[in-house]
Amino acid sequence: MLFALWLALSGYFNALQLGLGLTACALVIGLTALMRQPGVLFLRVNWRLFQYIGWLLREIFYSNLKVAQIILDPKLPIRPVLFWAPANQRSDIGRVIFANSITLTPGTISLDISEQGDQILVHALHEGMAWGKEGCEMDARVRDLEKHLTDLDKHLTMEAAS
Repeated sequence: MLFALWLALSGYFNALQLGLGLTACALVIGLTALMRQPGVLFLRVNWRLFQYIGWLLREIFYSNLKVAQIILDPKLPIRPVLFWAPANQRSDIGRVIFANSITLTPGTISLDISEQGDQILVHALHEGMAWGKEGCEMDARVRDLEKHLTDLDKHLTMEAAS
């Protein structure tokens, strides 16, 4: 059914396009089956994830305004800074979400994760975009999202075991 929908929406009927469509459908079906297995932590769709994405989009918008203000200023007050941002996430997926969120926010880029995984090296366009050892709101929000996803995964694992 998925391939039929893809075929109807794409309108391509040559061998290459049909092969790519079949491959894409097989990949989606395989990932869906993997996500249904208990004990596998994936980003399951829930309202907290949408809440975080909405907050992140708002932060991206405000950071865009800050970067535009810096660029449009005739003095171009760019003062780049490198700093280690505390990463209080407990899992790899939490750190990945945090690092990618930093990079998605204009004016900041995640460069490296420390050996212990408790800090992320961040490059900021301006020193005003840096934060200190106290952390930031993004870190706390990702930590809460990670906790909810981990709790959800444990609940689904116990449910599947019974």
